[in-house]
Amino acid sequence: MAPRILLARHGQTEWSLLGRHTGRTDIPLLEEGRRGAKLLGERLHRDPWSGLKGVEVRTSPLSRASETCALAGFGDRASASDALMEWDYGAYEGLTPPEIRALAGDDWFIWRDGVRDGEALPELGARADEVVEWARSADRDVLVFAHGHILRVLGARWLGLDPSFAARIKLDPTSLSVLGWAYGEPAVDRWNDTGHMEA
Repeated sequence: MAPRILLARHGQTEWSLLGRHTGRTDIPLLEEGRRGAKLLGERLHRDPWSGLKGVEVRTSPLSRASETCALAGFGDRASASDALMEWDYGAYEGLTPPEIRALAGDDWFIWRDGVRDGEALPELGARADEVVEWARSADRDVLVFAHGHILRVLGARWLGLDPSFAARIKLDPTSLSVLGWAYGEPAVDRWNDTGHMEA
């Protein structure tokens, strides 16, 4: 079986709710985020996932991702990976897009213009490539718990696309995505699935 990678975005935080760029600031989950993480875990422990026996689990070391992982029931199987940290937004950390546009210009677009004093998009892409290489390195599925922008870039890089393609693939808190294969080529099996949140 060719390996798949399952992507779980962390649950809702105060900053994600407000649209504030949350890179390396360690913001805790809201109660809604904790609830979503438990619902995601319940889903992954039912058919067809059945607890994902044999899956290798990694999480961003930031608490909003690692707590989502633990509440979903995979904390005891997970190892932390710095490659799964969110984009380092530098001077834009904690700011909303309108606040950044006031500084950078009305046409600022993160996927084109990047951030000031932080991580360049190609650097983020290189970290995503590390995760893709690890995911494809053995004959087993992997499950990662991380953040919106790094997971979107990971999706783009799994498909062999430029990191900027991530602008076109939205990802909600506590969503589940699955990247796999179709006819021997990298493919998207499932993207931004939040069906468990409707329970």
